[in-house]
Amino acid sequence: MDMRKLVGRNFARLRREKGLTQEEIGARSGFSQQYLSDLERGRRNPTIVTLYELAQALGVSHMDLLRTDDTP
Repeated sequence: MDMRKLVGRNFARLRREKGLTQEEIGARSGFSQQYLSDLERGRRNPTIVTLYELAQALGVSHMDLLRTDDTP
């Protein structure tokens, strides 16, 4: 499993579910819109700290960014 794609897919889904734009998440997290776009496309390999900060900006657990389709 490609973890970059998994994180990117989960991040994009959660962001849309919250009704937030990449720009809004960028303002909350300090990451650029370009970084977030690359993340959603699976082109970035975020650190644990980055996952935590993005989860905080989304208002979710950092574990939500790592969930697979078969994770309860």
